[in-house]
Amino acid sequence: MLNIKHEIPFVKDMMETTQSMWQLGWNERNGGNISYMLDENMVLQYINTTSINKTIDIGFEVKDLAGKYFIVTASGSFFRNIAKYPEKLLGVIRIQENGNKADVLWGFENGNRPTSELASHLMSHSVRLKKDPTHRVVLHCHATNIVAMSHAHSLVEEEFTRTIWQMCTECLYVFPEGVGVLPWLVPGTNEIGIQTAKKMQDCRLVLWPQHGIFGTGRDLDDAFSLVEVLEKAAQVYMLQAAIPDSKKQYIADKDLYEFAKVFKVIPRDGVLKM
Repeated sequence: MLNIKHEIPFVKDMMETTQSMWQLGWNERNGGNISYMLDENMVLQYINTTSINKTIDIGFEVKDLAGKYFIVTASGSFFRNIAKYPEKLLGVIRIQENGNKADVLWGFENGNRPTSELASHLMSHSVRLKKDPTHRVVLHCHATNIVAMSHAHSLVEEEFTRTIWQMCTECLYVFPEGVGVLPWLVPGTNEIGIQTAKKMQDCRLVLWPQHGIFGTGRDLDDAFSLVEVLEKAAQVYMLQAAIPDSKKQYIADKDLYEFAKVFKVIPRDGVLKM
């Protein structure tokens, strides 16, 4: 276990989260990325915002994020190494007024750049902030059982969500809006970013089949734990897949409805069958 120390709190938080994700097997090699919108006052405490290391093209216009600060993982970064080399594999950026460029204010040493999925992240940030102004994190990983389930299960959103809710009681409570599901699309493109952001209007979790998951939240813990719950449910699904149908048991829809009433959550329409 690394003894993670850093004088900048939000850098330390990213170091700890990326290390945990790698240890869980969610982010092999250079798979996955995170972006975390920072409070300006926190940034000003630790970073000279008048010193611009370089300017990068975002590849997509996000004017509603102009002036916002983000800490982002680097393109090609190995999550297992981020805690060792944070100044190289993380960076703090500020979106320019025109919305299609960003200034690098800290990090990305040795010529590194933000994740190739930056446009997808910023599109999702833009949508989620309109839905919930407290949402500040977009997290992408290749959680093993979620990817496996996307090979083994129907990719109809309502069917996928219903099965997930049937696996673990807490799923309906944690994400009553269900899981958004995309068709397979080429990663790193604006198209997958646009389609992910559309799903983010209604869901905090979006599945990229045979690839991974996008999750959002108020902070790193919130986004991490959202994916963690989904991954546990997908693991249970994959473990029970070998059990004969005659012996399988699920949480019944009527019981999920009763659970929703007690815990005051509203299940997504069209998922449960009564």
